[in-house]
Amino acid sequence: MRRLVLITALLAAGAAAILVETRWWQPSPAQSAARGGEVAVPVMTDKARRADVPVFLAGLGTVQAFNSVLIKPRVDGQIVKIRFEEGKDVHAGDILIEIDPAPFEAVLAQAEANKLKDQAQLGNVRHDLARYTDLAKNGAVTAQQLDTTRALAAQTEAIVKADQALIDTAQVQLNYSTIRSPIDGRVGTRLVDAGNIVKASDTTGIVSINQIHPIFVSFALPADSLPQLSAASKTGDVVVTALDRDGRTLATGVLAVIDNQINPATGTINYKAKFENGDDVLWPGQFVNLRIQLAVRRNVIAVPVTAVQQGPDGPYAFVVDGDRIVQKRPLKVGVLNKTIAIIDGGLQAGEQIVTDGQYRIQAGSKVEVAAQTAPPADTGSANSP
Repeated sequence: MRRLVLITALLAAGAAAILVETRWWQPSPAQSAARGGEVAVPVMTDKARRADVPVFLAGLGTVQAFNSVLIKPRVDGQIVKIRFEEGKDVHAGDILIEIDPAPFEAVLAQAEANKLKDQAQLGNVRHDLARYTDLAKNGAVTAQQLDTTRALAAQTEAIVKADQALIDTAQVQLNYSTIRSPIDGRVGTRLVDAGNIVKASDTTGIVSINQIHPIFVSFALPADSLPQLSAASKTGDVVVTALDRDGRTLATGVLAVIDNQINPATGTINYKAKFENGDDVLWPGQFVNLRIQLAVRRNVIAVPVTAVQQGPDGPYAFVVDGDRIVQKRPLKVGVLNKTIAIIDGGLQAGEQIVTDGQYRIQAGSKVEVAAQTAPPADTGSANSP
């Protein structure tokens, strides 16, 4: 019985030794690849290319009218005619609303009549002053009578000037009964109809006019964007591109306004970009994505952003050599965005890099190129590494 136990123990020890030796001598992936014994891992690749890549900031903006006016009455009265069509373009000086002018015409006529009356009285006083002046030379009238007549003439002249001021005021009121557009723009829906009584104290207004040619897009960025945009604006126009939510370009404009203070509550600063908007693709109140171009980096190494991996020692990429063996290459990344990364060091133009399937390979793995990534259509690069 003891001999049987001993034989069983020796057999078990021998089997364990054989298993350990087998595992010890199992070749590494690099050794297997060198001997051609490893199955190639399918991956997708692309080539590092030299290109001119614009560097930009990204943000979210709100479209707002270049000028916006709420038309309100400046006199009380009844609307007798509306002379604009809702949703149509108007020009500065176009008549929009006519308020019944009859009350204002009556006030103007009364003021003109008062002036005529006072002018007639002024003429009579001036004749008296001329006569008293001649008589005073001969001592026929006293100095007091002459001074009184001279003062009466001055008083009457002042009354005539006051009458003219009343005429001007009445004329202004009459002019206010015809409401004209102060700007070029597009009218919205009217808030009152013909026949309604409007008052100068009304706060709701009659109609709004928005100038949309050109148009503004307002947006906010972190405060650390200020030095970059200030420097870029000093060298020329800063190009701003508006995109829809799917990334399609809507319009291209320029940075027009940098706010004069940073919001301490949010740590952001407000900007405005100006767009000509000739085809009306931007509309007040619309939300758009923005790309603000800071500069263009010329003749740099550009790769798809999916090729850049992050490791404990920093960014790296898998480079495929002529024998389809993978090398792990550390990179110095400049700037990147959702599609493109600028490589400042670690790659040369023309080198083949893995863009998909990195999780299945390591340094020394043998790969099979399943497909090459198509060159990205957008070669823009954001401003953060």
